[in-house]
Amino acid sequence: MTNDIGDAVSDAVSDAVSDAVSDAVPPVDALDAAWSDPKLANVVYHDWEAATYDDKWSISYDDRCIEYAHDIFDRLVGDHMHLPAETALEIGGGTGFFLLNLMQSGVATSGTVTDISQGMVDQAVRNAEQLGLQVSGQVADVEELPFDDASFDLVVGHAFLHHIPDVDQALREIMRVLRPGGRFVVCGEPTRKGDFVARRLSRLTWRSARFAAAVPLVPNNWAKSSEELEQSSREEALEAIVDLHTFDPERLAAACMRAGAVDVRTCTEELTAAWFGWPVRTFEAAVKPGVLGWSWANFAYRGWQRLNALDRNVLAAVVPDGFFYNVGVTGVKP
Repeated sequence: MTNDIGDAVSDAVSDAVSDAVSDAVPPVDALDAAWSDPKLANVVYHDWEAATYDDKWSISYDDRCIEYAHDIFDRLVGDHMHLPAETALEIGGGTGFFLLNLMQSGVATSGTVTDISQGMVDQAVRNAEQLGLQVSGQVADVEELPFDDASFDLVVGHAFLHHIPDVDQALREIMRVLRPGGRFVVCGEPTRKGDFVARRLSRLTWRSARFAAAVPLVPNNWAKSSEELEQSSREEALEAIVDLHTFDPERLAAACMRAGAVDVRTCTEELTAAWFGWPVRTFEAAVKPGVLGWSWANFAYRGWQRLNALDRNVLAAVVPDGFFYNVGVTGVKP
């Protein structure tokens, strides 16, 4: 796949993307161009998603997500790093979920959030300002980061690497901007087997929800309108373009070592929790805002939490790593 957004395409589509954000639906010309350009697809898709992304994925900046972010960071890093880091960079940061919650847990004192989507960067900066955190934002392509060598003590990312056309180049850039002795922590990347199961459960749930919403004998005071459901289907189609990779833990570790990292470790999580969580999130996307209420939210979170504990404390001892949905990796610049 190409590593550059062609000049002709980039200039022609930048205005279209801005219109897409304000209208909430990407225009046809932007979508057509995005089909053949994965980087442009990421811009279009994530600009489109920026305003509603936190709600879609139940992202918050309170104790629930602070604990989650710090927990997955700690599972990889443990006591192998002196904290807090003075300077931290988040790659593909979206709305800032990972870095902002890590900073609130004491992992870093100042940070920079980057993303290829201007809409996501703007939302991340707004979130940081509301939290009173010392965070700047910058649009950046991880394959060519606009930072000097040895600029950061810590580089983090959550669920971004599978969007990058050239994973090896991205890892080399991460190593370049790290200071000697600095560490990177990348979490939330889909495994090959885990992603295969989760996506099929999600599609089955979506088709079932749309079918139930269309059955005349079933009261439909819960589902979104047919237009909104169709828009979500278009969104899912574009999401398939931006999700470029899945990872086997061993191969991901090997890629990090090729980039020059040492002390490389991986950790997987979410087996039954993913089987539960993906259908839950998919069903929520089909339901009108406010219909499900607090009882559902508590059921969804507590259900995921209990299954995640089962995965970590019981199933991790007997199920191979490659079957879990998420893989995280960490390493150090020598």
